[in-house]
Amino acid sequence: MKHQILLIIHLLAASVWVGGHLLLALKYIPQSIKNKSIENIIQYRKNFEVVGIPSLILLLITGVLLAYDYDITIDKWFQFSGKIETVVSLKLLLLFTTMILAITAVKFIFPKLQNKPSALLYSFISLVTILAVTMLVLGSFIRIGGL
Repeated sequence: MKHQILLIIHLLAASVWVGGHLLLALKYIPQSIKNKSIENIIQYRKNFEVVGIPSLILLLITGVLLAYDYDITIDKWFQFSGKIETVVSLKLLLLFTTMILAITAVKFIFPKLQNKPSALLYSFISLVTILAVTMLVLGSFIRIGGL
């Protein structure tokens, strides 16, 4: 039962994280390009962070706990020796990549923006969205025993 509760929390948090980034990429980037302003993206970011960051933290916590339920302990991460361990390791690599991109955007990209469209910002948003969807797809492979 504990595993099922963790999985439900993980899936709800993934819904928020992935859904929020899909909305950002599919609605707010086109609006920003059309309006030649990133104000809508800045406002969305402020609103989304309230639920997005806690969702990401929940994803990390529940993901690690679920991995441990499958006996994929920290000493087995990044060995790519089993099918489920491969999924866990790939998801962790994508998570670390996402975190690096997010820190880079917050520290270096957003501070330099002056409400003008930015191809670099759009690229970062698109890449984080692709990573989020990829992690979701990878997670679905656990159901069939991994990769």
